[in-house]
Amino acid sequence: MAVPAFDFDLVVQRLLSEAYGLIAALPLLALALVAVWVCWMLGGWFSRRTFLDRVSQRNPFMGDLARTTVRWGVTLLGVLVALEILNATALVGAMLGTAGVLGVAIGFAFKDTLENYLAGILMSLRQPFSPHDHVVIDGNEGVVVSMTSRATILMTLDGNHLRLPNALVFRSVTLNYTRNPSRRFEFDVGIGVGEDLVTAQHIGTTELSRLPGVMQTPPPRAYIAALGDSNVHVRFLGWVDQRSHDFLMVRSEAIRTVKLALEAADMDMPEPIYRVQLSERAELAAAPPAPPRPPRAPSTTAPVDTRVIDDLTRQIAAEPKSRSAPDLLDPSAPKE
Repeated sequence: MAVPAFDFDLVVQRLLSEAYGLIAALPLLALALVAVWVCWMLGGWFSRRTFLDRVSQRNPFMGDLARTTVRWGVTLLGVLVALEILNATALVGAMLGTAGVLGVAIGFAFKDTLENYLAGILMSLRQPFSPHDHVVIDGNEGVVVSMTSRATILMTLDGNHLRLPNALVFRSVTLNYTRNPSRRFEFDVGIGVGEDLVTAQHIGTTELSRLPGVMQTPPPRAYIAALGDSNVHVRFLGWVDQRSHDFLMVRSEAIRTVKLALEAADMDMPEPIYRVQLSERAELAAAPPAPPRPPRAPSTTAPVDTRVIDDLTRQIAAEPKSRSAPDLLDPSAPKE
C-alpha cells in the first residue's frame, strides 16, 4: 500500500493566508490598542478629580480604593470597545467565565488576606475606636497606635508592639477603657468580726474622698462583700477621671491610705488563722504575754503623684515617623 506524500504547498498556503489576515487586521489591532490606551489615560484623569480627593480627605483608604476602582473600570470599558473593534466580542463570555473560576480559586487561596482587607474597609468607615484609646481586644490589652488595610497595631502597657489582623478585631468583643473617661476601681479590706463595720466603712470612704484623683461625683462608697473565716470583707469603691489621673496609681494610693487610716483608728485587720494539730503531745511552757503595741506614728512621706503617666504617649507620638503605611484611623470619623 502506497503512503500518501506530504503536501508542503498546503501548509505554506495556510500560513500565508493567516499572515495576510494578520497584516490586514493590523490597523484594527492598532486602533483597538489606541482605544485601550485612551481609556487608561481617561481613567487616570477621572481618578484625580476633586470629588475623589474629598473622599480621601475623610478616609485615605477609601480614597485609594475609589481611585483604583475608577481607573480600572474605565480601562475595562476600553478593553470591551477594543474587542468590539476586532469583532471578538465572543471572547467576552470566555473571559468572564475564566475570571469567575480564577476569582473562586484566588478567593480560597487568599481568604485570610481578603477577609482582613474587607474588615479594614468596614472599620475605616465606622471606626470602633480612636487613636490612643486604651482597649482590650480578644484578651489583648494595649493602646491603639494605628490601623492599616490589613492589621490593627496596639502598643501593650509594657511597650511592645502587638499586631492584630483586622478580621480578628472586626469579629471580636472590644473593651474600650477610654471611651468613658470615668473608670471605677475597687478593693477589699478584711475587718475583724468584733469591729464596728459601719465606722470602718465611714473611715475608708472619708479617706477616699480626700485622695487626689478620686472623683467626688459619683462619691466613694463601701459595702460588706462577704463574711470570711476570721474577718469580714469590706469592699471600697471609687471613680477616677482617666483624663487627668492614672488609674493604677490612684487605686494603689487608695489602698495604702485606707489601710493607714484604719490602722490609725485601731481597727483590727486580722490575718488568716490556721489550726495546727500535732501528733505527739508535749508539755509547753506558757508563753509570756506580748507587750502592748505602741501607737503608730503618722506618716511623714511625701504624697504619691497620681497624675496621668505619659510614658506610652511619647512612644506612640514618635511612631508615625517610622511608619510607611497610611493610618486609617481618623479622630473625626464616625464612631460605632
